[in-house]
Amino acid sequence: MAEQAWTQSWKAPRDHPAETTEVLYLKYHGYRRRQAARLLHVMPREAVRELYGEAREWAQGRGLHDVQDPMATLVRFAEHLLPLPPFEVWLADREQYPLCHIEDSNEGPHAAKVGQPGRLEDRHFNYAGRSWVASLHVFRDGTIWRGFLRFRQRGSTGRYHTANIFLEETAREVQRRFREFDRATLGAFLRSVLP
Repeated sequence: MAEQAWTQSWKAPRDHPAETTEVLYLKYHGYRRRQAARLLHVMPREAVRELYGEAREWAQGRGLHDVQDPMATLVRFAEHLLPLPPFEVWLADREQYPLCHIEDSNEGPHAAKVGQPGRLEDRHFNYAGRSWVASLHVFRDGTIWRGFLRFRQRGSTGRYHTANIFLEETAREVQRRFREFDRATLGAFLRSVLP
């Protein structure tokens, strides 16, 4: 119930119109599955076998046991055991620490990738007497991270974006490079994309 109330009042940021409540729930559940799977990977094999016996019993009692995919049962049980944050806490943390969440989710179907880049940071600056916002968007492309800038004028709905101008080994390095840009550099990139 609390999760529904939170998402009903949640509004997608202007640069993320595709992040509907359903998409956010999918990303949250992907986060929970990744955490549970990571727990299983650090456990000794003997402990995992023992845990699976408990998981099977737990899942059968709830009608969740997947005979075809025993690993799914084990991951569900590990998810149940871990003290993972509720949806609203995860959502607030994601808003406050986007880099950590983009790096954490760089695997799986909801990773920041070519078709679905993640917005990492905004910078405000003035150009030609007007106030602009430059947003850094990143995505993983194989083993490297790429990034581009999206510009919007405050109070306007128009968006202008660059080509992929960053190419680094980590999302953190892309962010560091973006932070090195001064106002003149941001203005030059904006000039290059304005009609």
